[in-house]
Amino acid sequence: MRVGFVGLGAMGAHMARNLSRAGLLTAVWNRTTEKAKELAGELGCRAPASLAELAAEVDAVGVCVAADADVLDVVGKLAPGLKAGSLVLDFSTVSGQSAQRAAELVRGSDFLDCPVSGGVEGARDATLVIMAGGDARAFERARPILAVLGKTITHFGPTGSGQAAKATNQIMCAGIIDAVAEAMAFAHAQGLPLNDLVETLGKGAGSSWYFVHRAPNMIRGRYPAGFKVRLHAKDLGICRDMAARFGVALPVVEHVLDEYNELMARGYGDEDISATYRLKAELFGA
Repeated sequence: MRVGFVGLGAMGAHMARNLSRAGLLTAVWNRTTEKAKELAGELGCRAPASLAELAAEVDAVGVCVAADADVLDVVGKLAPGLKAGSLVLDFSTVSGQSAQRAAELVRGSDFLDCPVSGGVEGARDATLVIMAGGDARAFERARPILAVLGKTITHFGPTGSGQAAKATNQIMCAGIIDAVAEAMAFAHAQGLPLNDLVETLGKGAGSSWYFVHRAPNMIRGRYPAGFKVRLHAKDLGICRDMAARFGVALPVVEHVLDEYNELMARGYGDEDISATYRLKAELFGA
């Protein structure tokens, strides 16, 4: 199967490389043309001038972009070039409604919303968790592609179901990173040896992926973007809107959004979400 990939940011570039290693990648496209040409040169594939041209060259297209409007724009421009029966696999995190609208744009082809979790590390190491929504037969056709990119791959139901599963994940991430940051600020105030603490508690009942992989950021006071504050804030806005349709406000989401808004106002929106520690440390006067 010939695969094209659209969106070569921190996640997408690694995903494209993994597809190339598996012998599946034919072409790449990015809004910044030079980035696409550079990666195409590295991987020995094409960098078509337009999305419709890319779509015409492949059997499946992976998409990994930042926001709902980006997905709809990209899919709309792919649509004229798609062959009947092509697969469009959207790995972006957007609303379920946007996934449904994107699916309508590619009638005659199959669309799967396939948001992922696992951060830049998961994209690099091909260990992503992939949550899919869409036609079950299309999912089975896509499985060989998805297996190159992730280790845990689940079909949750019709179009939009993958995005609903991802929204659930984003609520969990919000609560966990907030708790980890608060705990680390508390531990610092107690004068504990923080490296030893992470090594020890990382094996305890309260551990999590975020504790093991992001508490070291807090110790170093450096927050290289694995998952940017502004992007998680965007995702939590989606969660807020989904809950609002039930007349519900989610306390964890609202609290973490308040913290992210403060971080973004201070210019930290492009840092990793572990930068929440900045605010927690201030509680102790640090």
